[in-house]
Amino acid sequence: MARYSVAMVGSGAWACAAVRMIAQNTQVVSQSFVDEVRMWVYEEDFEVRPWGGKKLTEVINQTHTNPKYFPGFDLGPNVVAVPNIVDAVADADLIVFCAPHQFLHHICKQLVGKIKPGAAAISLTKGMRVRPEGPQLISQMVRRLLGIDCCVLMGANIATDIGREQLSEAVIGYDNLDAATLFQKIFQRPYFRVNLLPDPVGAEMCGTLKNIVALGAGMVDGLGLGPNSKAAIIRQGLVEMRAFSKALYPSVRDDTFMESCGVGDLVATCYGGRNRLVACEWTKAQMPRTFEDLETDLLKGQKLQGVLTSNEVQEILKVRGWESQYPLFTTVNRIINGYLPPKYVVEF
Repeated sequence: MARYSVAMVGSGAWACAAVRMIAQNTQVVSQSFVDEVRMWVYEEDFEVRPWGGKKLTEVINQTHTNPKYFPGFDLGPNVVAVPNIVDAVADADLIVFCAPHQFLHHICKQLVGKIKPGAAAISLTKGMRVRPEGPQLISQMVRRLLGIDCCVLMGANIATDIGREQLSEAVIGYDNLDAATLFQKIFQRPYFRVNLLPDPVGAEMCGTLKNIVALGAGMVDGLGLGPNSKAAIIRQGLVEMRAFSKALYPSVRDDTFMESCGVGDLVATCYGGRNRLVACEWTKAQMPRTFEDLETDLLKGQKLQGVLTSNEVQEILKVRGWESQYPLFTTVNRIINGYLPPKYVVEF
């Protein structure tokens, strides 16, 4: 019986939490999957004691942890960090993409013609690429550039909670049920419930847009407002997420927004996500600070997706004349670009 080989593209907190689950499963279901899971790591020096001067891949392979992006969690002895992306995915049957969305186009271009025939992919990345001819979701980009099927895994997936093995949920949005079933097997854990959803576009749009709403929620927290105000932001955010998704992709299902990828992810992100955290601190800052500065100080190398996504979505709204139909999205965008003070977030 053929066994499937799995590769992870990315090594941030969420990628590490995901590869940890995959590694647990490939050990348990060894008759179906190759035990070793290769993880592509963007190579960098790790200067923190006691590893000062070593490459990050060396540290990960020696300690089976990623002390820079996911400290305190064992990834598993069968996770192997690889600095060369082509080597990482060589011979992989199942490829998991989990890197900041602004880097995915360049990553995929490096893999053109390097993917094993018959391989399948899944994207855990939340974001979209805006082009003159229209928006492109990450899964669509993977399909077009690499010529392989690409599911998406979306949900309330704060990495540290999953690392602690606290109850979490996600959906796999799919077009190809066989591929989705395989990916469900490598992610499903007693603490991580995975449902299959035949609406990959809806699931991915939810994962993309919730980061804009989280910026608004963070501003509410930074202003010292209470749960009623945050609930209003979350409710309006969900309304605009649904409306925008269906305006771009009419086939998106209404019930998708009630799944973990929709309201579940939205609530978790608005209370515990990095976009909320940075927007909160940005709002509270007594002297002007940029989101880039706070990203560096607070996220320690992780990337903030909400600001970039807000600007990308706003570009679409402007081009199509939809700004007045999405008052929260538009208000948040004007605040982060300095056209309005944060107090206006509750006057959308």
